[in-house]
Amino acid sequence: MIPAPDLQIEFAANLVEIRHQMLQEALKKTIGDLDIPTLDGELAKYVPKHSLQQLAGFGLRGELMFPLPTVLRANPRLLGYYRLLYGYSQKAFYTSEVAGRFAGLETNGVVRPAIDPDLEAFCEEMCDAGAQLLTGILAHPVTQGFLDDLTLLTLGPQWRGGANNRKGTAGIIKVFNAIRDIVGKHLVTADPRQMTVKNAAGRTVLIEFASDPDIVIREEMRADSYRNIVAIEVKAGEDFSNIHNRIGEAEKSHQKAKANKYVECWTVVNVDRIDMDMAAKESPSTNRFYRISSLAQAEGDEYQEFRDLVVAMTGIPTA
Repeated sequence: MIPAPDLQIEFAANLVEIRHQMLQEALKKTIGDLDIPTLDGELAKYVPKHSLQQLAGFGLRGELMFPLPTVLRANPRLLGYYRLLYGYSQKAFYTSEVAGRFAGLETNGVVRPAIDPDLEAFCEEMCDAGAQLLTGILAHPVTQGFLDDLTLLTLGPQWRGGANNRKGTAGIIKVFNAIRDIVGKHLVTADPRQMTVKNAAGRTVLIEFASDPDIVIREEMRADSYRNIVAIEVKAGEDFSNIHNRIGEAEKSHQKAKANKYVECWTVVNVDRIDMDMAAKESPSTNRFYRISSLAQAEGDEYQEFRDLVVAMTGIPTA
């Protein structure tokens, strides 16, 4: 069955928004409010003369390809346009070695006073990179549409990576909520990231989001002292061809959990036709494997085992 194109629908909505924030539409609007002689002066200062001549040959102004201090001060988010145009991912670009200090321009739309004096030198470096790009693409007619296409080539993987991260978070929430349904009658406190129950021994048991692994269950022995009971790693990717990598990632997480003395390590996957024997070989630290679909349906032998173990590991009363 062909799935619904939900991801592309999300991308389409995002594209409309981002065009007004930091793509060519935003650039044109920003330039329309600025003093052209000032921009011309900055282009002459920061951009190699031959690059401006090459762009002029295609009937294009320099700002379409080269960032200028006046433009970025007027609309700091446009740094994102030039980053995308030059093909830099956010992860690679906003590092301490490259442009980490300037990340706030794109993400927050602000030029902090502390970095404003360095904006000219930064634009000069960017213009040097832009000149190299222009030289590299001159075999093709350079048009506004072609430059727009280049930004989208970088934007697509960025959004897909973000979508995968959101999918991962959604998977963790599904497992967290499945546990919440099981212990619901014994909840003492609950918020979107943590819940506590009282077990049969009268001790507090914490069930909470973590970073590595994704969900942990811990019993409070005394103030600030816990017994680590269950570490749960959730792999929410749906791509069957990548399941081996995800199981390998879960194994690394569970090795850390075992070192931290967790009694049980569970791995929950989002691929229904997983070979459980294969998974057990690739992640020997995993005590139990479950599927998100089984936990979400809240029925069947797999879910019942999960339910029984959650009850046993938390120690909540069964009556």
